[in-house]
Amino acid sequence: MSEFTDGPQAWVGAWSEKRAQLTPDRVGLVDATTGERFTYATLDRRANRASRLLRAAGVERGDRVAVVSRNRPELVDLFLATAKTGSALAPLSHRLAPPELAALVDRVDPDLLAVESPFLPETRSALADADTAAPTVLGIEAGDDAGTGDAPADTATYAAELPDDDSSVATPDLAPDDTHLLLHTGGSTGTPKETAVSHRAVVWNSLNTIVSWGLRDDDVTPLTFPMFHTGGWNVVTVPVWHMGGTVVIAREFDPGQLLATVEREGATVLVAVPAVLRMLTDHDDWVATDLSSLRLVKSGGGPCRGSVMETWWDRGIDLSQGYGLTECGPNNFAMPDGWPGTKADTVGKPAMHVDARIVDDGEPVETGAVGELELRSPHAATGYLDSEESAATFGSGWVSTGDLASVDADGYYRIEGRKKDMFVSGGENVYPAEIESVLTEHDQIDEVVVVPVADDRWGEVGKAVVEGDNSLTLADIESFCEGRLAGYKVPKHLAFVDEMPTSGPEKVDRQAIGERFGSE
Repeated sequence: MSEFTDGPQAWVGAWSEKRAQLTPDRVGLVDATTGERFTYATLDRRANRASRLLRAAGVERGDRVAVVSRNRPELVDLFLATAKTGSALAPLSHRLAPPELAALVDRVDPDLLAVESPFLPETRSALADADTAAPTVLGIEAGDDAGTGDAPADTATYAAELPDDDSSVATPDLAPDDTHLLLHTGGSTGTPKETAVSHRAVVWNSLNTIVSWGLRDDDVTPLTFPMFHTGGWNVVTVPVWHMGGTVVIAREFDPGQLLATVEREGATVLVAVPAVLRMLTDHDDWVATDLSSLRLVKSGGGPCRGSVMETWWDRGIDLSQGYGLTECGPNNFAMPDGWPGTKADTVGKPAMHVDARIVDDGEPVETGAVGELELRSPHAATGYLDSEESAATFGSGWVSTGDLASVDADGYYRIEGRKKDMFVSGGENVYPAEIESVLTEHDQIDEVVVVPVADDRWGEVGKAVVEGDNSLTLADIESFCEGRLAGYKVPKHLAFVDEMPTSGPEKVDRQAIGERFGSE
């Protein structure tokens, strides 16, 4: 077999060129921060230039390119360019502190590190603490964004190093299991794990999403996830590009701007975490914004409260919950046609190319029983860079999600919470997610997390940490829960926060809450 091919074995590396051939003038990317619009022909030319930059820097098949950046076109260039060159893209969170970033740099061991200029000082501090050999560093200048500066004069820049030649590049003959993305998990416990996502996984997740969600070639989606997590690429960005649709990015999230983008761009698909969906409904522009173009809205990254879902339904919008994780998918479930509203608290049924089961110690449980959710799919990740952790999660042939779930008699799956969040009170298993779902129906509670605290009589009991009206009393909660929850599930302690801490893409940081309130 020849060393290079322009055929289908280029896998994701062939996509931008094929899109440029099939739909050259269609807009694939909109940068809402600058107003720039990029056709597929332009995106492919940019990717060709970026591919030549990588090769000039010595990056070839199997090498690694790390990036510390907000969502911007250069990150898209590198996604496509690493696919073309057979190298792996490792986007790293710009929200991490230098010691945390240093740990990820050591784990990824990149050959090239591109850094958006606002994050160069912290990144250089991280590199000074890292044990791995310092990679080549390129500054991505952010002078086009208000309030940000350019790279220091002593730093080589991405723009200056970018070759002018934008003609087609030779693409290596890649194997399906070659790694394309190294994506770190949310990092709610210790240093995030780096997950190896192969070309096969990217392709299959995209196909699965297109088929299960009914994506179309005219779809437009505003990206609400950061591109340093799987949500930024695999939830909807890559599937929409696969179909030839349009993705809208921005440097920062602002609910008013997002609502304006939906109306201005005629967005048809929106996927976001529950906190973002709630912020949109709470915004002053919610009622006035024209949302009629939205065909599909999905919530992911945690349970979406019933009150939030009803607010979207009142606007005539099809909002349902999804489920995924970096290690598998991330799109694993879909709501069947004509699903009843009584199933709104579920994530639906396994998608076309996904097998799911609920187990206890590796053995399937009875219908309705709670156990650990395991998934099997061609879009599962290859594993973690840490092989010992890989064996625990991927070793059985199924992906052990660490999430507790149940499946009802109709085949709908319900996520009951994280396995590590469950606690035992008086010999009874208590699932915080169930309690939180009930409590958020209270009109004085905006958000709530239930954490276990030690109790002399019962071993552990729940403490409700509430964001909302701090005139709420424990007696109010007990009264509200009567008839809704068994007595042992009702929280016995109450605390308030002005705002919930977040981890990853606007996800509530349960670990931080537990550390602060679990010992009080």
